[in-house]
Amino acid sequence: MNLVAEAVAATPAATALLAAFVLISLIGLYAAPSLVERSLFRPHWLLPRRQFASIVISAFVHADLPHLLFNAFTFWAFAFPLERAIGSGRLLALYGFGLLVSAAGIWLGHRRDPGYRCLGASGAILAVLFAYIVYFPGASLFILPIPVPIPAPLFALAYLGYSVWAARQARGRVAHDAHLAGAAAGVVFVMLTDWPAVARALQRVLG
Repeated sequence: MNLVAEAVAATPAATALLAAFVLISLIGLYAAPSLVERSLFRPHWLLPRRQFASIVISAFVHADLPHLLFNAFTFWAFAFPLERAIGSGRLLALYGFGLLVSAAGIWLGHRRDPGYRCLGASGAILAVLFAYIVYFPGASLFILPIPVPIPAPLFALAYLGYSVWAARQARGRVAHDAHLAGAAAGVVFVMLTDWPAVARALQRVLG
């Protein structure tokens, strides 16, 4: 228990965000299914019906269990070490920035489609993932059952590649096309708040 308490104390922002979107998503998936429908972000109706709260609410609910598990794993793998590096306040600001930029990307792409709706924390999580890569360009992670470490940049590119493919399928309620905007938001956030970190990452990548 002491180790858990110490971990929570060291990363309160990441712990709170992860707990919030896991708990709310599980409630929507298993206890109150109507919560999922009420939380959908509908870009076409954002301005006419002033559904501004849906920008935030939709990022704490997921379409299905695999969607939730993948996002929770990605957030756990990258947000916790990133918070230790940049601090709780900046992690929360990064998450919020990624959420808003990804929502803006969805609105621009689908504002003329009355039937489009989506949800999920993917855009904000991609912002965290790509900010992490700027700070730790040489990092790797293990994903079972793959027996070798996967470089974090390769994982990020695979995630984006899948997102582009999935967005073209135009099915379901997962905001796949928010991933590109979220990824860009993560890099831009670091550029605006810690340019030396970007310079160090470029120096490492370019040799």
